[in-house]
Amino acid sequence: MEGLIGLFDQTTLIALIGLLIFFYTYKYSQGIFDWIENQTIGTRTFILEKCEFLMIEANSDHITYILLGLSLGGGGISFVLIGIFISWGFGLFVGFLVGFIAFKIPRPIMNKLVERRIKKYEGQMVDGLTLLANGLRAGLSVPQAISMVVDEMPDPISAEFNLILSQNRIGVPIEECFDNLAARVKTQDNDMFVSSVNILRETGGNLAETFDTIIGVIRERVRLKQKVETLVAQGLFQGYTIAAMPFVIGGIFASSDPQGMSRMMTHPLGIAMFVGAVIMDAIGLIVIMKIVKVKT
Repeated sequence: MEGLIGLFDQTTLIALIGLLIFFYTYKYSQGIFDWIENQTIGTRTFILEKCEFLMIEANSDHITYILLGLSLGGGGISFVLIGIFISWGFGLFVGFLVGFIAFKIPRPIMNKLVERRIKKYEGQMVDGLTLLANGLRAGLSVPQAISMVVDEMPDPISAEFNLILSQNRIGVPIEECFDNLAARVKTQDNDMFVSSVNILRETGGNLAETFDTIIGVIRERVRLKQKVETLVAQGLFQGYTIAAMPFVIGGIFASSDPQGMSRMMTHPLGIAMFVGAVIMDAIGLIVIMKIVKVKT
């Protein structure tokens, strides 16, 4: 009888917990589904958008297969290898961690590629605007001067200006073409360039002289930005060095005392200490990067 009462109490408790979970998920179901979509389909959409900006042809199905392959394949391989050579419990943790990181790693990679393309575009703006100013002084129209930049300059400024010409040829007004350029390549220098072109084409004025002024401003800004990036790089290097020190010291201890270090990867307490150390090390590195990195 007491056993039945105890079983009834446990069943009631489990049912209550299940009802609470059900009502909670039902209440916040839209947010939960949005989060799941953002983590899965949202990642694929994000990659496709960045590929379009980078002018790379990509198929949505292929992106999905790549994401699943990186996540499941990387996590499964890590789980099996670490499970065979160290322990299955630790391998399960590392497998989940590697699978999650592998699924998320394309986002920062695509952001880095976009950032590199924008930075390269900024570095080409001085030469591109100089060509535009010289072409306008020679009597060329704005589309003709842009065509000269397309022929003489390398990618990405050549590709971006060629897109302006392509849009203008199919009937899009030149002002709207420049607005589209500002929307694609979101930089202060590009916004200043587009705004000056559109305003002077409406009100009248000497575009060549305006471009010379913009070139001077961009040169000074690039010089200051390079100084800031140098200081930021020094701080990041110091942060990476500090974050790597625990792993280097652990490697030294593992080479000098393999039996002592092996317990950290096999004993539950050692695994918990290792996981805690990795988490705290990652948090410290993130904090250092937040402090050191300066938006320019």
